[in-house]
Amino acid sequence: MPSILPPLKDPVKKNIFFLCLLIFFPLSLWAHWQEWGQTSVFLLAALAIVPLAAFMGTATEEIAVVLGPNLGGLLNATFGNATELILAYVALKGGLIDVVKATITGSIIGNLLLVMGFAMLLGGLRFKEQSFQPIAARLNASSMNLAVIALLLPTALQYTSTGIEESLLQQLSIAVAVILMGVYGLSLLFSMKTHSYLYEVGISENEDLGEQAHPYKPNLWLWVGVLLAVTLGVALESELLVESLEEATEGLGLTPLFTGVILLPIIGNAAEHATAVTVAMKDKMDLSVSVVMGSSLQIAFFVAPVLVIAGWFIGQPMDLNFNPFEVVAVAVAVFIVNSISSDGRSNWLEGTLLLATYGILGFAFFFHPLL
Repeated sequence: MPSILPPLKDPVKKNIFFLCLLIFFPLSLWAHWQEWGQTSVFLLAALAIVPLAAFMGTATEEIAVVLGPNLGGLLNATFGNATELILAYVALKGGLIDVVKATITGSIIGNLLLVMGFAMLLGGLRFKEQSFQPIAARLNASSMNLAVIALLLPTALQYTSTGIEESLLQQLSIAVAVILMGVYGLSLLFSMKTHSYLYEVGISENEDLGEQAHPYKPNLWLWVGVLLAVTLGVALESELLVESLEEATEGLGLTPLFTGVILLPIIGNAAEHATAVTVAMKDKMDLSVSVVMGSSLQIAFFVAPVLVIAGWFIGQPMDLNFNPFEVVAVAVAVFIVNSISSDGRSNWLEGTLLLATYGILGFAFFFHPLL
């Protein structure tokens, strides 16, 4: 499930576009200090998070090369969605629990439909048909079905019971969170140790590309420093984003639901999205699917449970009782992705179907009146 993406020969040159986007980091701070308005702060902070997330991913990949496949895979599995986790934690600490829940569902939907859709579409336009491991795809599909069940049952309990106490939903959510984290740990053991051969195609592609393009050994402490610096940067920008979110979204004519499900996941996942699409266009569909599904599973099995448990500790109780419309949207996304990926082959029309589904859901969330 986790994948070590091969760093390029010059990671700085690779991220020259994101280096340019770093200008928004000081601009967002300046806008906050000079009180340019919450909408300006929100937009600038959102743009600043994109390059910081990209460099967090690059630093993680470089460190993973030094640590080797096992520790490196675990590092990627832990930090793969660190940006979304930090952003969601800051929102949770600020009491924006509904926005946090929307961000969780939005990240899953965005990965499965938007990112995989673009990967299959653009990869399919360059190569008539692409293939990936069908066994791994079916295992990921089964895992995503469990994620839907974990989101559905607390919501179903709420809507099929009368007078149910919030504390009971919280206790159920914590129990579900513990189970999901246990399954996540077992899935890492499965993919990296006991059944790693099922993922060897994607790994060998990584290693071949790494041997050609990355002959040098990364400076471990340099990239550890970069990882710490950008993590602090993401935390700071997340504070600015959350502080300005409610007023800014109202000024932009957006609902908190649409912002949480559509905008925030795109901001936090932009760099990872670009990676999945880029490798698909190089006919590395195994790696692309691994990135997309690994990120989705990590959101459902690690990020969401961590937020539930963290909310309990910091006095901002968060449960897994989601808006029913969000649960329906996740179920729809999982259903169509499972249907398309079960044969281990993809083409541009299947990518178009995924993007069309995302577009329909996006409009539905835009016009949805309630959070």
